[in-house]
Amino acid sequence: MGVGKSKIGPCPLSPSWGKSHHVDTNQRHHKSDSKKSEEISLHDQAKYNSTTEEPAGQREGHEEMKGMPEEEAEEEVFLKFVILHAENDINEALRVQNLLQNDFGIKPGIIFAEMPCGRQHLQNLDDAVNGSAWTILLLTENFLRDTWCKFQFYMSLMNSVNRQYKYNSVIPMRPRNNPLPRERTPFALRTINALEEGSRGFPTQVERIFQESVYKTQKTIWRETRNMVQRQFIS
Repeated sequence: MGVGKSKIGPCPLSPSWGKSHHVDTNQRHHKSDSKKSEEISLHDQAKYNSTTEEPAGQREGHEEMKGMPEEEAEEEVFLKFVILHAENDINEALRVQNLLQNDFGIKPGIIFAEMPCGRQHLQNLDDAVNGSAWTILLLTENFLRDTWCKFQFYMSLMNSVNRQYKYNSVIPMRPRNNPLPRERTPFALRTINALEEGSRGFPTQVERIFQESVYKTQKTIWRETRNMVQRQFIS
């Protein structure tokens, strides 16, 4: 929310509130009084401007935000999905992200390349997987060539096994462009029904997997877990 500028006209420099009831003053005294009243007017204008730059509520809110850590000042969002992809598949991952968000209304989502820079990959991966309801593995020909991708899918699968509420949250997906053939897909991923963008049943698959009730359940657990960690940190 922007703070609008105060529409205050220039302060009149005429000594309207420094008038004298005696007209028979000498010219030097009149100039002195006039200069003094101008200084008072300018001083009063400066005070007025300083108190009207922001409404009180917004000023107090900004002061509170200044006292908060940057991470807490911005409300964190529990995502619908994160797409894990090979480094060479960023454009394809963005296309799939837009497809799910715009055509199917599954939002918000993110691709791994959009995670914050300057942090360790493992931290970003943990935040991405645990900060979203579904983890989509983009199975392209580039997927198996990238050692980091192999680590991503193993970690995602282990996370879904170790956390009951994350069961069935890992979704392999073969996109329309450059898909990884099923026979070359790692065995651990072949046991999971993959999203097949090239199939006629793709819209039905999407509807069946990305259910709002599942998202809300995971979001509640995620929020409770974060609140518990924060209380432990404070105490």
